[in-house]
Amino acid sequence: MEQPGMKLRGVNLGSWLVLEKWMVPSLFEGMAATDETTWCAELGAAAGDKLRQHWNSFITREDFAWLAERGLNAVRIPLGHWIFGADYPYHPSYGEHRHPFVTGGIEVLDRAMDWAQEFGLRVVLDLHAAPGCQNGFDNGGIKDVCEWHTKPEYLEHSLSVLERLAERYRAHPALHAIEVLNEPRWDVPTDYLKAYNLAAYERIRKHCPAERVAVVFHDGFRSFREYLGFMQAPQYSNVIFDIHRYQCFERSDIDMDIYGHIRKAAGEWKQEADAIITELGLPTFCGEWSLGLDLKVVSLWAAGPFNHALEQMDAFQESVAYRGYAAGQLATYEKYLGWFFWSYKTETTPAWCFRECVERGWLPSRFA
Repeated sequence: MEQPGMKLRGVNLGSWLVLEKWMVPSLFEGMAATDETTWCAELGAAAGDKLRQHWNSFITREDFAWLAERGLNAVRIPLGHWIFGADYPYHPSYGEHRHPFVTGGIEVLDRAMDWAQEFGLRVVLDLHAAPGCQNGFDNGGIKDVCEWHTKPEYLEHSLSVLERLAERYRAHPALHAIEVLNEPRWDVPTDYLKAYNLAAYERIRKHCPAERVAVVFHDGFRSFREYLGFMQAPQYSNVIFDIHRYQCFERSDIDMDIYGHIRKAAGEWKQEADAIITELGLPTFCGEWSLGLDLKVVSLWAAGPFNHALEQMDAFQESVAYRGYAAGQLATYEKYLGWFFWSYKTETTPAWCFRECVERGWLPSRFA
């Protein structure tokens, strides 16, 4: 059994409008910064030119063309709460800079929306970094800080950004969905998250009708069963549930051999998909996944040891392993409404770089 509806097959445009140090280490060279907030605060006035150069070169029109040529039909675009400029609440990590973030990201997003339309790609706009940070990860904007749920002004600013995105792109043919918050951490109270998701739905629906634009919420690293009966039709319409699936962060996964990884992807995760499809009552996509099995290349925080399933393999065996792991995951995620690989491009590791995975033959060359 798989979920009906237009199958979304896409990539994340990670570390473009929200920087992640492990993906673009060249931007962080010689700096103490670990995330976009501290990067902007440390560089001060010099941040603007440097970041705008990154925006203009890291992802280009040619990348959208490349994706469309291979039969992909969607992109998920992570963005920060500062996307509209300097009206966000202050956080102590900004230091003496009241508004450290570089302005102009919204024009980059406008351009991306137009490229998506030109090449027939659908866009999921994803609030990836919220004020106060919702998860303590570098991808949430401020590493080791998770305070988003502690102040009403953080919540209100998040809702305001979602509403402005909905208003700005309400008539844009490329807009497929707006995701209300990426990866809120497991210890953010479920009731708080649910109330936020409901409020976000109302803000987005003021401008974007259900027949045109979906509203997406992430599982918050908890079982889908905590959301049984939540945001159901007919009161709520065109709501999508987002799960992210990786096998390189927990010790039990790290210690597994490649056969275990493939078995988990095509076995356990397939059973989970069947349960979600049967029980949840909401279409679901896997908003993030990768071929990454080596924790060392992605982590700014893990202590190790950094063993992984591929470390004793020769180049051919490694290629076979990646192909098997990719196929196992794709077979499962195809049961859902769709999937988005993390990420389209990195400077560092091929297993997290969609384009390189395709070019090396680990992923298919066509997706339609």
